[in-house]
Amino acid sequence: MKHPVQLDDVDRRLLRLLQEDATLSAAALGERVGASATSCWRRIRALEEAGVLRQAVRLVDPAGVGRGVSVMLQVQMKAHSLEKHRDFERFVRARPEVMECYSMSGEWDYLLRIVVADVSAYQRFLMEELLTFPDVATSASHFALSQVKYTTAVPV
Repeated sequence: MKHPVQLDDVDRRLLRLLQEDATLSAAALGERVGASATSCWRRIRALEEAGVLRQAVRLVDPAGVGRGVSVMLQVQMKAHSLEKHRDFERFVRARPEVMECYSMSGEWDYLLRIVVADVSAYQRFLMEELLTFPDVATSASHFALSQVKYTTAVPV
């Protein structure tokens, strides 16, 4: 298990700000946290090197690009060998409609979050892709009616 990095108050404020707006300059960040731009830049580089900060991205609204249907999909595998799980995880990583995938404890082996244009697109994915994957035993689909909360910001 990865050990957490020791963060001071300035690091935490920087992380909160960057999670809100990754386009802020080092100067703008410095103004907001009470540090110099150079100090902020060094801290950000150190957090990147430590693996605390990963890539900077812009978030796309799925509905804005015609992917307004969200489905939570539980998957149960036929076999539980390491090789079969690796094969399934490679399959999942290659599917653009799979936004997230978690290996789970309990009755279901995986939980996936899928975004698609409509129910028929989901049906095609489910019937022609997922359920034809040789090691998938069964699945259960749960359609999101609305998004109550969504955030990418980790509490720091």
